[in-house]
Amino acid sequence: MENQRIFNFSAGPSMLPLEVLTRAGAEITNYGGSGMSVMEMSHRSKAFDRIFQDTKAKLRTLLQVPDSHEILFLQGGASTQFSMVPLNLMGRTGKADYAVTGNFAKIAAKEAGKYGTVHLAADTSDCNHTRIPGQGELKLDREASYFYYCANNTIFGTEWKYVPETGDVPLVCDMSSDILSQPVDVSKYGIIFAGAQKNMAPAGLTVVLIRKDLAGQEMPITPLMLSYDTMIKKDSMYNTPPCWCIYMLGLVLDWVQEQGGLAGMVELKKTRAGMLYDVLDDSRMFHCPVEKEARSDMNVVFRTGSDELDAAFVKASTEAGFSNLKGHRLVGGMRASIYNAMPVEGVEKLCDFIRAFERSH
Repeated sequence: MENQRIFNFSAGPSMLPLEVLTRAGAEITNYGGSGMSVMEMSHRSKAFDRIFQDTKAKLRTLLQVPDSHEILFLQGGASTQFSMVPLNLMGRTGKADYAVTGNFAKIAAKEAGKYGTVHLAADTSDCNHTRIPGQGELKLDREASYFYYCANNTIFGTEWKYVPETGDVPLVCDMSSDILSQPVDVSKYGIIFAGAQKNMAPAGLTVVLIRKDLAGQEMPITPLMLSYDTMIKKDSMYNTPPCWCIYMLGLVLDWVQEQGGLAGMVELKKTRAGMLYDVLDDSRMFHCPVEKEARSDMNVVFRTGSDELDAAFVKASTEAGFSNLKGHRLVGGMRASIYNAMPVEGVEKLCDFIRAFERSH
């Protein structure tokens, strides 16, 4: 089976650990002696309730989520949170701070503008988002209802290396592409949300960690299904939740623990990213356009400077057994997404391929 799998460098949906897929496959038709698949279970059944509660408990333990915060398993992807956050939080002052350091933060800021006044606390559009602003550059509004940023920018290959200091203004963070890759002090945040399809589970699940006291202040126009308060009171089960994805998240959390927990994930990501950036920095053909201090450990972007040569590299890499190395259409070039499940071997082979391609061209 292993020999049939390729190294998938997709930005999402991404690779899942082979051990997780193997376990899910073994349980797919008869979970725990129930005689049915998790995909067939009633979300109100005792069997699924155990899966649901166990997964929540595992996530709370792994991320050390304090009792002040609730864990929600929602649907709609991270993009739905672009609306859900302002609908629930912006009503306090009618204003919010947004740091636009990539495409998804830009979309989120535009969406929030429908519900109040958006103030750009930072905007790196002038350099095509190749850097992350320092704390001293942030233009903070003390009357903002919240401060919003995206921790890792999958398209542009940048990552915040610090947690912004915003005083009493709650922090809201989109951690879709770097959650579970390192320890996080959840207590510093009002809301953390993440789409599952990069480091956690298949597409279809959105995890939200919310400080409980921020719920219950939604705007009157807030749709029923976009109310954090509703979802907290119903324990994410106002309607049928993404049952299979929640089950898969539980398996991934087990796998993370087996790899040494978040400390183990940090070491793995440093190894993978370090190898790849070293090769790019030593190359005469390839380069990474991102400032070194802001480089993402999850999404490594690089290019040759020639569209024709970039296309040739992508074509050759596909023929060599690599997948999804073409860069996003907004920036071109190449992108290697090296999330938690990417084996070190995959990055080693990619590094070898980059060197070989350079030698042959």
